[in-house]
Amino acid sequence: MFKYLWMVTQDLFLCVTLTTLMHVMLSRLYGRKGCRLHGIALCVGTLASVALAAVKYNTNLIISSHWNHYIYAVVLVLTVLFLVLTAIVGRKENQKLNAGGILLCVSSSLLSAVFIFYALPGVLLYPFSFNTMGQGYLSSYYLVRMAGWLGALLLLFVYSRLLSRCALYIKPYGLAPAALNTGLLTFAVYCFGRFFVPWVNRAKWLGWPVKYDDAAYGWIGDWMMFTANHSMLFIWIVAGIAAVLAAILFRQGTIIKETYDNPAQLRKLKARNRHWRRVAVGVVICLTLCVVIMTVVKTNDTKQVELSAPESYTVDEDAGVILVPMENVSDGHLHRFEYRTEKNIDVRWIVVKKPNSASFGVGLDACEVCGNAGYFERSGQVICKRCDVVMNINTIGFKGGCNPIPLAYEVKDGNLVFKLSDIIAGEKEFR
Repeated sequence: MFKYLWMVTQDLFLCVTLTTLMHVMLSRLYGRKGCRLHGIALCVGTLASVALAAVKYNTNLIISSHWNHYIYAVVLVLTVLFLVLTAIVGRKENQKLNAGGILLCVSSSLLSAVFIFYALPGVLLYPFSFNTMGQGYLSSYYLVRMAGWLGALLLLFVYSRLLSRCALYIKPYGLAPAALNTGLLTFAVYCFGRFFVPWVNRAKWLGWPVKYDDAAYGWIGDWMMFTANHSMLFIWIVAGIAAVLAAILFRQGTIIKETYDNPAQLRKLKARNRHWRRVAVGVVICLTLCVVIMTVVKTNDTKQVELSAPESYTVDEDAGVILVPMENVSDGHLHRFEYRTEKNIDVRWIVVKKPNSASFGVGLDACEVCGNAGYFERSGQVICKRCDVVMNINTIGFKGGCNPIPLAYEVKDGNLVFKLSDIIAGEKEFR
């Protein structure tokens, strides 16, 4: 759940913020006529994203790194065009839609469509990568992950609605375009760094060497690495821009500059200011939730879980068996064991007593789906380290899904008895 909550939020935050501000600016410039084309472009970008997601899911024709190269180029060209047109014809609101305005609407609409086309396909594909444990789309495994996916989309929708009202109410008009232009420049700077990644080795015409070695590409190579290692910085800048807009609107909501002739008009102005303040607070709350999701939630979700240390056992070389006393593994908790083979491969297996039963769940510390990532115990539950799926302890020892690969054992003289040959046969899972 948390994985897709932060992934969707992170993937779409820039796109949602910039397209929202773009829509509001066109609305303030040219009214409904200005934002009509932009709305159509948003729909076209969404439909194109669905088509691209379908192609990526069903074929291997799309290589994302190469595809994004062209998207970055289009973003850079359209951003320059948009900034130039904004400086020429986008300085005053409530204008008539002339030739320059039409060109501005077209460029901004294309830019927003490209933003959606860049960010949305990957998000649309997430539900098809959920681990259902073979139980279908109505299983708890699938629905929990879908809840995180939908929760992020809902949060971003609410954020977009509040941000659009914030940009619509804020005065003077020039603040909204300034915020948008700053956000676009921020993303364009990021795109410039990422633009050269798939093609840098082909850039002989720029006088760069063929192989990347010791920052041989100079400042462009350094900038490529900076954008790769600090991609979140550009999201924080755009989030800061939205927060500044909210702060300005909240400040405007505490002051009444208009003149009024009677108490009724004053009450109307106070009600308007309260609405402004609520919108500003709503934007800040949404921004705070987004930041927490992309920092705290992401950190906790992606931090590495340390597997518990292997426990001791007895090896009977003559009988070719390993003996684990039952009293050591009968507390209902997960117990891990490890045996180093002659090929210096550490084969791990786990044992957990099944609830309300005299039997044990036994298997290799690996599965057919996630490999040898291993399992750990959390709040009395056995969890797969790689996919965070909760194991049904009663099914441990059975083959299938994310269950541990079964390992045969016998109960004899108060011990769990494992054949060394069965342990050694598990080498292939830990190479």
